[in-house]
Amino acid sequence: MLIDPDPTAVIQPLPGIGDMVWHLPHIRALAARWGGPVTLVAKPRSAADQLFAAETTVAKILWMDRNPDNRPGRHDGPAGVMRLIAALRAHRFRRAVLLHHSHTLAFALMSAGIPERYGYGFGLQRLFLNRPPALPAAALALHPYDQATAWLNIAGIPMPNPEPRLPVTASARRAVLDRLGPASGGLVLLGIGTSEPAKQWGATRFTELAIALAAAGWRRFALAGGVAEAVMSEQIRAHVSTLAEVVPAIAWSLPEVAALAAEARFYIGNDTGAMNLAAAVGIRAYGLFGAVAPFHHASRIIPILPPDGQVSLQDGMARITPATVLAAIRNDRGTLAPLGGSDALA
Repeated sequence: MLIDPDPTAVIQPLPGIGDMVWHLPHIRALAARWGGPVTLVAKPRSAADQLFAAETTVAKILWMDRNPDNRPGRHDGPAGVMRLIAALRAHRFRRAVLLHHSHTLAFALMSAGIPERYGYGFGLQRLFLNRPPALPAAALALHPYDQATAWLNIAGIPMPNPEPRLPVTASARRAVLDRLGPASGGLVLLGIGTSEPAKQWGATRFTELAIALAAAGWRRFALAGGVAEAVMSEQIRAHVSTLAEVVPAIAWSLPEVAALAAEARFYIGNDTGAMNLAAAVGIRAYGLFGAVAPFHHASRIIPILPPDGQVSLQDGMARITPATVLAAIRNDRGTLAPLGGSDALA
């Protein structure tokens, strides 16, 4: 079944929520370059439909079900690639931009009959893409955000704001305000969720941190995480709720997490999607980078590393102490206590 022609497809196949947030400035730049919203081709795990619920530069989302966790994907293997080609062909795209190094996806764009095919041009991709420019081979070592930025630069496509800025839907904001209830003090968002065990700071350290912040005058905390963090959330709440209000934001939708972050004074937590959301809606995000090194795509993300500066998948998070985090917040804000004014009521 053919669908009314869509002018531009942007393919961003990295699966994470953070991956998608990083690429928002590039998606906006491409939409501006071709004068209208794009169709985003993405993986379901990216939750792009939730992330971009209020984003006017993304008209629709076409799911690409490749390499999901714990099951075969609909678009995996030779038969799956043929199904992906058919889905792309049905949209009758005029052009497509592939923000990735995959030659399989470049082949799919060609096989779908898309007239203008842009991309990084790494290796075999050059056989299937037919529009310049191409990145030099050395760019393959860059972070995905930097690859996309480099390609826009050599393509002459302006990216006026290189930092992700995510709009919050009015409905999500109303829902969050209803859940929070009457404001009783500045809100601190603790990001306790992660999909990678090596990036998890742990219930004990988050509890110690919240107790110290409560002693400094903070009276409301929200705990953002997924279903896997439900028990951890209750453990933290049990120890902190006598000192401050604790709101479990467990398995909330991404628009709601974004709206929650917009109500908070700052975020502290694991290097995960919630951290990127917090920075994208405009608050300070103190990110715990013990397992992997940070990259500097957002000025509102303040990286906190182990005291010796050495990250490690084995023990990096354990070497970040609550005292280290408190010192970083104090150095950045000038104090651990609420500043009054806008900090008094979030």
